[in-house]
Amino acid sequence: MSYAMSDLLQLVVSEGASDLHIRVATPPTIRVHGILHRVEGPALTSDDAEELMRSITSEEHIQHVRERGGADFGFAFGDAARFRVSVFKAKGDFGLVLRQIPSKLLTVEQIGIPPSVKELLYKPRGLVLVTGPTGSGKTTTLASMINIINEERDEVHIITIEDPIEYYHKHKRALVTQREIGVDVPNFAEALRRVLRQDPDVILVGEMRDLETIDAAITAAETGHLVFGTLHTTGAAKTIDRVVNAFPTTQQEQIRIQLSTVLQAVISQLLIPRVDKPGRVAVFEIMVNTPSVAALIRDNKSFRIQSDIQTGAKYGMVTLDSFLIEKYLAGMIARDEVITKAQDSVSIQAKLQELELAQAVGSESSAGSEGPAKS
Repeated sequence: MSYAMSDLLQLVVSEGASDLHIRVATPPTIRVHGILHRVEGPALTSDDAEELMRSITSEEHIQHVRERGGADFGFAFGDAARFRVSVFKAKGDFGLVLRQIPSKLLTVEQIGIPPSVKELLYKPRGLVLVTGPTGSGKTTTLASMINIINEERDEVHIITIEDPIEYYHKHKRALVTQREIGVDVPNFAEALRRVLRQDPDVILVGEMRDLETIDAAITAAETGHLVFGTLHTTGAAKTIDRVVNAFPTTQQEQIRIQLSTVLQAVISQLLIPRVDKPGRVAVFEIMVNTPSVAALIRDNKSFRIQSDIQTGAKYGMVTLDSFLIEKYLAGMIARDEVITKAQDSVSIQAKLQELELAQAVGSESSAGSEGPAKS
């Protein structure tokens, strides 16, 4: 075989790649700043892919792949990096995706989150949802938030429930218990059922993927714990609808009432390729639960939340669209990205035209004022 897993992982680390793909009939492929690049060399055979997979996968996980079609686990590449590994079958052959987990936790400032978010980390109770599509940096944001609580809040017990554990947290000022699905506990719902007996102050739920988990997370937030969770939604209104719609119709009104009281904030994020230098930049929408937002949740008027976010700057709220425009005006992202990622693409196009016209008029007038001096 022409490839060794250690060489491929070293390449991922040295190139700063986010992912390594192993597939039959193509060379190994890495993703750098959102773009896939094939490694120079021959295409992998079925045996090559299996050999690479076996070099890092336990017999137990291989058995999982055979029985269920896939397995996920965390894996350390010496001291150089940690990876989240997904092994699966495709057309009868083994395939692998390894996602590199950044070893250095970022500060809120480095991630680019507005300062208002830091205040949420000191709340005694409530539910904070971090949302966005797969690969939008939710895990990194949450790990950094947990790290701030760990470094700055005295004597709290943080319990994380993850699938798999990505960032390892040491005990700092807080006590940290990290539980991995499939290793320490069978599933999220079971972990959450037991978590309240483990004296937590702060709970991180890696993924709120089913009714039982969502229900347990809301209950934990209601009973005096600060709960962080993730959902694959974009925008506050869609997130609230997703939570409510997970429940049977007969329970939805009750859930809206509960959510209106326990929800602290919804932070939606996307990662967008930069145009000013290699890399990607995070853009956010922040919704903070004010009495007005709580009333909209309770009265099933989530469609009106967007206008509250637009006018809620004093509470630390920011719309995704205004965040996109800010990054575009700073020369960090492309105009096309602003339009395709915006919540309201029609309004944002009009806003961009308005800004560009103002810039053009401004540059014309400054050019005019520097005209020939009168003798």
